[in-house]
Amino acid sequence: MNIDLEIILMLMFLPMCVGKRFNDVGEQRRRRGREYLKSFNVYALEGFPLVKTGDDVAGKIVDAYRENGLRVEDGDIIVVAQKIVSKAEDRVVTLNGIVPSQEARKLAGLTGKSPRFVELVLRETKRVLKASRDILLVEDKRGLVCISAGIDKSNVEGRGRYVLLPEDPDVSADRCRLRIRELTRKNVGVIVSDTYSRPFRRGQVNFAIGVSGVRIFKDYRGKKDLFGHVLKVKNVAVVDEIAAAAELLMGQGTEKSPVIVFKGLGSEASMCEKRGLQELFISDQEDLFKNAL
Repeated sequence: MNIDLEIILMLMFLPMCVGKRFNDVGEQRRRRGREYLKSFNVYALEGFPLVKTGDDVAGKIVDAYRENGLRVEDGDIIVVAQKIVSKAEDRVVTLNGIVPSQEARKLAGLTGKSPRFVELVLRETKRVLKASRDILLVEDKRGLVCISAGIDKSNVEGRGRYVLLPEDPDVSADRCRLRIRELTRKNVGVIVSDTYSRPFRRGQVNFAIGVSGVRIFKDYRGKKDLFGHVLKVKNVAVVDEIAAAAELLMGQGTEKSPVIVFKGLGSEASMCEKRGLQELFISDQEDLFKNAL
């Protein structure tokens, strides 16, 4: 073959070979990316309007996406502050109309809290776990263990007005998710979150209290670590991790950012049709800390 022709053929096929090599490398990286998350994006939907009874929270979320220059996409995880869900569901109560029971008056004496407020807590409570000065720790009727059944008055307009948790936060999350799908034809996950204290540590952290469309756990049990050891108990509560991360942008004061959007979580937060927070609850027999207190 003429040497000039050989050079011409080499120059013709070289880009194809190089391109294939880089495509193969890119495909390998994409495959690794599906297994190991390297980054994701989090957005606060700024300028979210105040919510009142009867408002369509999902509709407001879709509008806020648009106003913040974002698009609703399949796989988005949306964390919604419990307070706006409760307000929309008319879960705001005024203490003036509450008549305290004898039990409420007794517990009020122990805790130093208002008898009317304690009565409100008891109406939301399955059992009282601890009552002492300034503390009323309960298991509420949803199964959540929290101070004062999660009732508070922060970010509530008017004197003597308190916000209760949603009747069923999982149902609230599911209703929001399905409404967003109706409006956008996109499949998202929704987490309703609230802030709670933790055993053995100061400070509060945002936790999931209602979930829809997101797998609760990332289960490593049965898989191997870096050195080939089989993991036996590692079952990460992903929805709580997402809720905690959301609070960094959500805030607790004047931020006005009650809705946080996660994009690009991928396999870290696998999507599913429906999930409920009951999966997170443990029995008395499983609780490692109860008998230590």
